[in-house]
Amino acid sequence: MARQIAKDHDQKRARILKTAARVFAEEGFARASMAQVAKACEISKANIYHYYGSKDALLFDILDSYLCALHDRVLGLQLDGLEPSERLRRAIAETLLAYEGMDHEHQIQTEGIALLPPDQQEVLKGYQRDMVRFFGAILGDVAPESFAGDPGKLRAATMSVFGMLNWFYMWNGGADREARLGYADLVSQLTLNGVRAL
Repeated sequence: MARQIAKDHDQKRARILKTAARVFAEEGFARASMAQVAKACEISKANIYHYYGSKDALLFDILDSYLCALHDRVLGLQLDGLEPSERLRRAIAETLLAYEGMDHEHQIQTEGIALLPPDQQEVLKGYQRDMVRFFGAILGDVAPESFAGDPGKLRAATMSVFGMLNWFYMWNGGADREARLGYADLVSQLTLNGVRAL
């Protein structure tokens, strides 16, 4: 007879993911162990392995859960009928709001994705590529004359926006909603005024 899934399975899994992200971010994925994760979760090592068969499986689920949620939240914005500049403002603000409370997950992307098997890397990079295309399309609509026939310039401008957003995450992780929206407005103003002058 198959073992039944506990009623609180999803809550326990979510707690493991959040705690493991913190352990991996603080210790570095290579140095962190499943025993450390179990101790931080206040459960047994055997219990961790009930949920995840390996440290790599745990890492993938952390990043997949985070990037999928970020992807769906931002790309799911209802932007129809809005001017390109307003679409950009809303996308930037939503991205910064989605980053809130996700510092550890965001931090371990850099080290973590490259350590996973190619098929899993492709899934995670797919979320990232979709986000870049989404922002790139908006920027292209904001200043079509600046990017006409030059996809390299459009990509550079798009990645510069992400650079500004990621700077905020790195240095202002504890910022509240008001601070995030304030910075979103700053990035929007810099971007809108900048790309039109390219």
